[in-house]
Amino acid sequence: MTHSLTTFLCLILQTGAPPASVPAAPAADPAQQNFAQQLLPMLTMGGLCFLVFYLLIIRPQRRQQQQHAAMLDALKKNDTVRTTGGILGKVAAIEKERNIVVLKIDEQQNVRMRVLRSAIEGVIQEEKPASEKEAAPHAAAASAVPTK
Repeated sequence: MTHSLTTFLCLILQTGAPPASVPAAPAADPAQQNFAQQLLPMLTMGGLCFLVFYLLIIRPQRRQQQQHAAMLDALKKNDTVRTTGGILGKVAAIEKERNIVVLKIDEQQNVRMRVLRSAIEGVIQEEKPASEKEAAPHAAAASAVPTK
């Protein structure tokens, strides 16, 4: 340790040679040098592979999990949802302490089903019927016309 420190200081001070009192260091084993030369590129490639893996797989999956958790937290009564099994229904009740959602499957026969909150895949946005979509712009334009 002392010899390498002395050599380092000599290089920094640009004296050219270590002091005479310091014995010459034995030459390093060529096998150790070869191993060290091979280790650095392997570690670099391993680090790059992990970085790519993180950016392409882990980070997007975390983002999707956070969005799913936010959607489950925002779930409310009368939302139309789709379960992971493909069942569509309206939320009739939410039991947060037991992580259960009661879905109303059929309005006429009052068919209800209890599913886990985690089984809710997404909230379905209900589209307005075509007649309502066309009527809304016309109603807005009609109200904008001044009457005499």
